[in-house]
Amino acid sequence: MENLSKDIKTVLVTKEQIAAKVKELGAQITKDYEGKDVVLVGILKGAMPFLCDLMRSIDLPVTLDTMCVSSYGNSTVSSGHVKIKKDLDKDIRGKHVIVVEDIIDTGITMSHLVPLLKERGAASVELAICLNKKERREADVYVKYVGFEIPDEFIVGYGCDYAEKYRNLPDVCVLDHKVYTKA
Repeated sequence: MENLSKDIKTVLVTKEQIAAKVKELGAQITKDYEGKDVVLVGILKGAMPFLCDLMRSIDLPVTLDTMCVSSYGNSTVSSGHVKIKKDLDKDIRGKHVIVVEDIIDTGITMSHLVPLLKERGAASVELAICLNKKERREADVYVKYVGFEIPDEFIVGYGCDYAEKYRNLPDVCVLDHKVYTKA
């Protein structure tokens, strides 16, 4: 990752810290959902690393689906307009849905998505997020499973991107502002 390190200001959360937290969250979800029909819904594309690690840490027979939902585009700030680019492939009626997301900051996307999934007949809908940026919250969203509370910095890595880049960094890092101010 030497080529990418020049664009990074600092590491916020290491891959080792992430691995430990994912194991902890997986154990809690296993306990909470014993005997229930669980669907993990990963939000493309950012949640993919977290989703893959989390599902391997859950000791239950879960099913998997994905959605692509966004309020950002190529910007560093939310547009406030939520767009579903790819919907679920399977019916969630009567199932316990855990929406897996890389980060929640404004909460706008999840404040639209959670009620939509409930309207579709899910038995329950909870959120599992890797990164929580409460300082930027604009919509009230309850998150049951939280990995890490982070400051109001523009972050990349472990699925989080800037203009579709940097998702492959193994740690959660603060992106140097020179990268996104020169655009």
